[in-house]
Amino acid sequence: MSIVVDESEPVGELVAPFEPRNISWRYKEKVSSLYQVFDEELGRGKFGAVYRCKEKKNGRILAAKYIKTARPADKKEVENEVALMQELQHPRLLQLYDAFDTGSEMILIMELITGGELFERVIDEEFLLTEKACVIFLRQICEGVSFMHSVNIIHLDMKPENILCVTRAGNRIKLIDFGLARKFDPNDTVKALFGTPEFVAPEVINYDRISPLTDMWSVGVITYILLSGLSPFMGDNDGETFGNISMVEYDFDDESFDEVSDDARDFIDKLLVLNQNKRMSAKEALRHRWLEKEEVRDTKLDKKKLKKYVIKRRWHKATNAILALRRMGANI
Repeated sequence: MSIVVDESEPVGELVAPFEPRNISWRYKEKVSSLYQVFDEELGRGKFGAVYRCKEKKNGRILAAKYIKTARPADKKEVENEVALMQELQHPRLLQLYDAFDTGSEMILIMELITGGELFERVIDEEFLLTEKACVIFLRQICEGVSFMHSVNIIHLDMKPENILCVTRAGNRIKLIDFGLARKFDPNDTVKALFGTPEFVAPEVINYDRISPLTDMWSVGVITYILLSGLSPFMGDNDGETFGNISMVEYDFDDESFDEVSDDARDFIDKLLVLNQNKRMSAKEALRHRWLEKEEVRDTKLDKKKLKKYVIKRRWHKATNAILALRRMGANI
């Protein structure tokens, strides 16, 4: 039996996981005094690990992210992330609940999201991927990005791994990981030289001024991949990928696009634009006919290439994790 996107689920209703909170760093209190942290590890990365936890006073189930902060620069990075998350109180974005600083590490208590990565979910054998499903997901992505941009924050690391499903059965998604996010001042010449190669915008590669429209290029790349399973600019190495991005070399010639509507292609075309000033904003994307139309193609999309793409990224992440551990001196 195929799992389809449940359109009866209220994706349009913006329901917060808990009341808006003003977070102050806890320096003297121990995490264990307020929360029961379980041994169940939910995830691990270069930052540390995430565990399931429960608030003692009300039984609320949350996630505890432990971050090693041996260097002052690491501490500053986490402080910046927390400050930005204070402003990002929106149901399409991962919500912060509490924050502790022990000196050697920082612990962020956050909303618990159990549905896994969006791309991992849609490649499941039982999930029926259609263009209509893609529209439902993209609309939510653009809602989250639009709110970020409304408070002058740029994500700067929009990629599939940073889009999670709230639950394993529902159709609501959340944007996560604000570690590279930056406050944007329209009067400043802000530049960035970081991000994930295949998703970065031309202005990042060229070290030109960035803007909220930099995120929208990444949204265009994500849309292209979700619909086809192909990465529009991926080369054999980073240099080749950057060259393809700088020349905006992509097309819809592959057979994967045979069942994709002209409206979907137009949506991508209006995002993968070299001149960021001519690129569609998040607000404009939400008004695009592809996301606004009542009737969207319900034709089943072929997921073979998307599965290969996700497996390849899985392997790439695992390899990077091993290399990172070796650099830190682990015996692997």
